[in-house]
Amino acid sequence: MTEKLTIAFAQMNPTVGDIRGNADLIRDARKQALDAGADLLVTPELSLVGYPPEDLVLKPELLLEAQAELRSLMADTADGGPGILLGAPMPDVKLQENPFKKAFTTTGSEIYNAAVLLDGGSLVGWKGKHFLCDYSVFDEKRVFKQGALTGPFPFRGVRVGVFICEDMWDSDVCETLAEAGAEMLVGINGSQFNAGKTDTRQHLAIERIKECDLPLAYLNMVGGQDDIVFDGGSFVLNADCSLQAQAPMFDEHFMVTEWAKGRDGAWSCLPAEKIAPEEELSAIYRALVLGVRDYIAKNRFPGIVIGMSGGIDSALSAAIAVDAIGPDRVRCVMMPSPYTSRDSLEDAELATKLLGVKYDSISIGPAMKAFEEMLAPVMAGTEADTTEENIQARSRGLTLMAISNKLGFMVLSTGNKSEMSVGYATLYGDMCGGYNALKDVYKTKVFALSRWRNEHKPHDALGPVAAVMPERIITKPPSAELKPDQTDQDSLPKYDVLDGILECLIEEELPLVDILAKGYDESTVRRVWRMLDLAEYKRRQSAPGVRVTARDLARDRRYPITNAFRGLTNR
Repeated sequence: MTEKLTIAFAQMNPTVGDIRGNADLIRDARKQALDAGADLLVTPELSLVGYPPEDLVLKPELLLEAQAELRSLMADTADGGPGILLGAPMPDVKLQENPFKKAFTTTGSEIYNAAVLLDGGSLVGWKGKHFLCDYSVFDEKRVFKQGALTGPFPFRGVRVGVFICEDMWDSDVCETLAEAGAEMLVGINGSQFNAGKTDTRQHLAIERIKECDLPLAYLNMVGGQDDIVFDGGSFVLNADCSLQAQAPMFDEHFMVTEWAKGRDGAWSCLPAEKIAPEEELSAIYRALVLGVRDYIAKNRFPGIVIGMSGGIDSALSAAIAVDAIGPDRVRCVMMPSPYTSRDSLEDAELATKLLGVKYDSISIGPAMKAFEEMLAPVMAGTEADTTEENIQARSRGLTLMAISNKLGFMVLSTGNKSEMSVGYATLYGDMCGGYNALKDVYKTKVFALSRWRNEHKPHDALGPVAAVMPERIITKPPSAELKPDQTDQDSLPKYDVLDGILECLIEEELPLVDILAKGYDESTVRRVWRMLDLAEYKRRQSAPGVRVTARDLARDRRYPITNAFRGLTNR
């Protein structure tokens, strides 16, 4: 009878589509598990193909390659070392059949997002995810088949109840496992970051524990995938809900846990390393850095180029870029116009000196003059307006894209969520870019993050220990500087008001009466709502960016561009 078990949890950062590379990560983790004397290695949800694979799982070629690597990993376990519990796509066959006898030549609707247990050179068992994610950034029902409610896996004399991510968010899966004789619950997850989610996960885990009276281990993925960041933070709770192990957030981590069976027959995890979760601003900042770092690395860009305005958005974006990939791979470009203030010129240059990046100054004055002459026949007799302002922004966008084309560096766009929400940005101008670190960060949070980074440096940041921007960038009134004496508040409500209203409209989808009950002016709310609605066409053309809130403007909030509804009411 087994009375002790050593389980190693690999908080991994796989790359979507890099099946061989991901399999090698699993092999490396298994070697660590072997050296640690572990009986079982656990890796995250769909760790073999990366997560979320989206429509890649409709490609038979990808599935066949995954099947070949899965066979190879299964053969690796014949050496008597640790078994492997991993996430992989599996074909639609009866659970008692050998899935390796069926070639992946079918469509995604016949594929499971599965947990697969390999040991002793054999397939011990596998199960499909029951509750497929069909909201927010995930759309699994399009490409995966729902898994059945099943019992635990037998592993070296222990009945291990396995669930897959969303399966923990409802009681059915874990209760079924417990009723079928599971002695512990182990979850493999690809759960994306948003502020405050760490507590949500642990509260849900506690609910499942109280229902099942079983210890629960939760392994989460880490890393960036397009606009998603997986934050790790894996943990183990005993049946009394006590925290026994906690992995760090945002870091790849290898966590070894010792389990023992008590006299009453109940399993428990012995106390292990516990690393406290990040505070809110630290967590958001590290998510932004990781999102940028992995987007650059996984898409093999040599570096980043940023339009440096002397304002807070570009300064914070530059700091994030430097912390992500290092100062030697970041290039900042100031593109002054006749309206650029001396303060902005000084602040931009000082910020780049603090960051240690290469700095260029390229005047857009000649471009403005050229466009004025080019367009004179068409614009004759008209008054100057936002058209001329947008020409400045587009001249800067053209300049940055030329540098990007020539050097191969990716343009990092710098617009924040407040601006993207209300359309305070220029298409093909300051919206140019391959990625946007601040796309889901409200302006008020931009200020808070800038102050935080001037006082703190994350352990994995590649930028300076000291301040990353001059204090004046944080304290001066924000301005696009597209005309004399311009400030953002000429066109927008104060940012604390704007952001408060936007959170009501975007994150909470509140009716007008509830927004007004918070003390906001009705005309201002209606104005913000209208700007939010009308800017949808711009957002559809914007660069992807790191998702850090519960509801972003890309995959979460889906409104039609062609939309005649204008009736924000007092319902």
